[in-house]
Amino acid sequence: MIKVGIVGGTGYTGVELLRILATHPQVQLQAVTSRKEDGMPVAEMYPSLRGRVDIAFSAPEKARLTDCDVVFFATPHGVAMAQAPELLAAGVKVIDLAADFRLQDTAVFEKWYKMPHSCPELLKEAAYGLVELNRDAIKKARLVGNPGCYPTTMQLGLAPLLKAGVIDASHIIADCKSGVSGAGRKAEVAMLFSEASDNFKAYGVSGHRHSPETLEQLSKLTSDKLGLLFTPHLVPMIRGMHSTLYARLNREVDNVTLQALFEDAYKNEPFVDVMPFGSHPETRSTRSSNMLRIAVHRPGDGDTVVVLVVQDNLVKGASGQAVQCMNLMFGLDETTGLQHVPVLP
Repeated sequence: MIKVGIVGGTGYTGVELLRILATHPQVQLQAVTSRKEDGMPVAEMYPSLRGRVDIAFSAPEKARLTDCDVVFFATPHGVAMAQAPELLAAGVKVIDLAADFRLQDTAVFEKWYKMPHSCPELLKEAAYGLVELNRDAIKKARLVGNPGCYPTTMQLGLAPLLKAGVIDASHIIADCKSGVSGAGRKAEVAMLFSEASDNFKAYGVSGHRHSPETLEQLSKLTSDKLGLLFTPHLVPMIRGMHSTLYARLNREVDNVTLQALFEDAYKNEPFVDVMPFGSHPETRSTRSSNMLRIAVHRPGDGDTVVVLVVQDNLVKGASGQAVQCMNLMFGLDETTGLQHVPVLP
């Protein structure tokens, strides 16, 4: 059994980890930390876990995280890098759901996250946790930086096109939407029901911190100059993410070939569903699952390819992806504990 600790178990990605790991056949939950809720049974805060999780939250200093085999950080940026060196020195593997180990360039990290990086020496060994594009490195890693939710959709939606060299990489548009749970579990006016409900808005138009992460990873797929115009939007739903990606074809490619690029790229991927050409995937078709669905379009058979990507931002966009990485790091089938069927209606 894999002894698991979770730092920051009170937020949405934390409870999503708990939901998934509570029924994982190879996991034993050792500790879930929260300074404020120290001593409170986890199931008291989250009644959905009654009968599944029988431990209490513990303050970090009481949690004995060095006794774990792996520790997940479902915390704000900056927490994992402060604690990772001690855990790694004790032989504990680390998976960070924040951005501490996503970016290799510390100057870029410090620009976008407004804090110094406290352990840049660990960045070179950190594996970027997008399994479908980085499986071998994750298998060998002891430290994983889990991808952001938006970057997951953009990378998986663009990878087949960039690898094949059939698009103008310098002019890519990503029009993306996320449910409010993407902002985390916090008291903030913009996230109140009366503020977010019955409303739709863009944010981060002048620049979003997921842009440099996405560009850094996409640059590994092409030698061409990359240009990404990424605009995120907040939609009035709890969970779900829909990304519409636009790219200009740089050569004549028929629709059968376009579809085949995606089907061939993901034919053996258990959590990527390439739908029939011209389909319209819905966010609810992935709700509460680790599945990501992709559909390819070519309006008017013109020179623009449109890729639609949907996922649950808390699962494949965060906690499910982290568990997928854990499975690989411990030699398990990557689907273990992640075969949840999406919830409908």
